[in-house]
Amino acid sequence: MIKHDPTARALVIAMPEVFPWVRHLSAEELRAFTLELVEALSDAAELEVEATTHEVIEGWRATARIKADPANYAEAPKPTSGDFGPVQVSA
Repeated sequence: MIKHDPTARALVIAMPEVFPWVRHLSAEELRAFTLELVEALSDAAELEVEATTHEVIEGWRATARIKADPANYAEAPKPTSGDFGPVQVSA
């Protein structure tokens, strides 16, 4: 519904009020985040699967965090090799 609903634009516009870090995302990324979040919230309501909502928010917040730091963002697309150890999840 969000893909075709004209009021979806209002939701995209409201996202920075709820998630201030979205200012670091491109317009396309913001729309993608909004769509993924609405789908995850729908799953939470209909299927009682709330973990997905948290994963969507954390994933996009991590993207914004990388893009907010020009040095990290410049390094992000470069190839890597080796094992960097366990991933630490911030709350």
